[in-house]
Amino acid sequence: MARRSSKFDNFPTAEPRRHSTTPRRGDDASGLDRGAGRQTAAQQYSRRATQDAYTQQRAKKSRRKKVVVGVVAVILALVVGAGAAAAVFLGGINSKLQQGVDDNLLNQLTVTESSEPFYVLLMGVDGSSERENSEQYAGDTFRSDSIILARIDPQQKQVTLVSIMRDTYVDMGENGYQKINAAHAIGGPAYAVEVVSEYAGVPISHYAEINFDGFKEAVDSLGGIEVNVPRDIDDPQAGGSLEAGEQTLNGDQALILCRSRHSYDDQGDGDTYRAANQRLVIGAIAKKLLASDPATMASVVNSMADYITTDMSVDEIVSIALQMQGMDTDSGIYSCMNPTVSAYENGVWIEYTNVEAWKAMMTRVDQGLSPTVNEEDSANRGGVTDGTLDKEYIAQSALADSGNTGSLASENAVAVRNGNGVSGVAATASSVLTNSGYDVTETGDADNYDYASTLIVYNDSSMESEARSIGEALGVGTTMLNDGSYTFDGNFLVILGADYTG
Repeated sequence: MARRSSKFDNFPTAEPRRHSTTPRRGDDASGLDRGAGRQTAAQQYSRRATQDAYTQQRAKKSRRKKVVVGVVAVILALVVGAGAAAAVFLGGINSKLQQGVDDNLLNQLTVTESSEPFYVLLMGVDGSSERENSEQYAGDTFRSDSIILARIDPQQKQVTLVSIMRDTYVDMGENGYQKINAAHAIGGPAYAVEVVSEYAGVPISHYAEINFDGFKEAVDSLGGIEVNVPRDIDDPQAGGSLEAGEQTLNGDQALILCRSRHSYDDQGDGDTYRAANQRLVIGAIAKKLLASDPATMASVVNSMADYITTDMSVDEIVSIALQMQGMDTDSGIYSCMNPTVSAYENGVWIEYTNVEAWKAMMTRVDQGLSPTVNEEDSANRGGVTDGTLDKEYIAQSALADSGNTGSLASENAVAVRNGNGVSGVAATASSVLTNSGYDVTETGDADNYDYASTLIVYNDSSMESEARSIGEALGVGTTMLNDGSYTFDGNFLVILGADYTG
């Protein structure tokens, strides 16, 4: 990946609200065609480290953790049986867990002290034995269907789960601008870690990839999980239906909750609610797991081993869980999502990052604070407090203590449309205007891509001066009074021409 001067530079950004006439997201599973600061430890270690250096760092880490891991190994050996039998048992689980883990992945992971906070990249892939055996998905390369960056702090007994929308548009250097879930398809786990680490601006110490079957196994091996289902779900594409309310879910039911998108079509973006439900279920799994004994923990890992790829061994997983025991799971788990803006461009859905809000959010997360200023917005409910989830509100809450909340005055409402055909240009302009205090109400394509010059249309003659200010913010633009030919949300319409390159 190409290096940038700042970890948040060069991401296409925007903060509009989706226009009501925009088409609904498609039903495909992949999402690929549906469309400041400090040097990170990942840069210090993994990006330039040789395998020998990495191995030495791992050895140091192992010596630091030998007491904890040793205790875990003894407990597991006592549970399983004689030493030789335990070694065979644990070795078999480890070989399954680490199948597919290669030097490329290991070189992307950053070594941390056993008691220090660390980040784990959790990837849910759209694979399962059912799909692998079906004609519809035969021969598919399964993509990352969900992406969660987890920060785990053993000392403070705190977990932060941040969903990264799979359609988030990022700069992948020599691979160009892509949706972030394309990283897994392009370069596997190692490249996914590299891209997410670069995007979030934090080092990643561990990687875990799980397919749908493994998710079901985890829940069933715990005897089910207690979840407050936020609303009735009837979604055949997700596998069935659920009633709202507090209840114990088995693996199949939990999977319905984590898969469902279309039960939320009347509320907004289904991907947003699905990501929130995934975090909600992960929190419930963590709560149940941390109340278990080491034998149950090992049994859970064993039941999932065929469906998980991770660099961690069973004793590492159990030792982390033991360190986290005693956590107040009601207040010790934060949950949120990256602040993005939905745009429908060139026939595909794209999520553009609100860079200022994302920067503020990750600064808080890295300090061990809740992702948003109002902790209730980041509580262990998947980030949903009143049954709804508002992306714009999330961005404002992340920015609330940064002094840059922008202006949402209706007189500054602007619609931005791509009139030159350059991918992402409308989002770039939207970001410029948002950070200049304008409320971007929509973004998308113009009626054609043949605009040579940028046009700024205003609805009332009293707005001419402000229209010129919009042009000054963008650096280009000819103003004109709307003669009735243009329909848009807000008082201003910006149609980006060939003279605007972002």
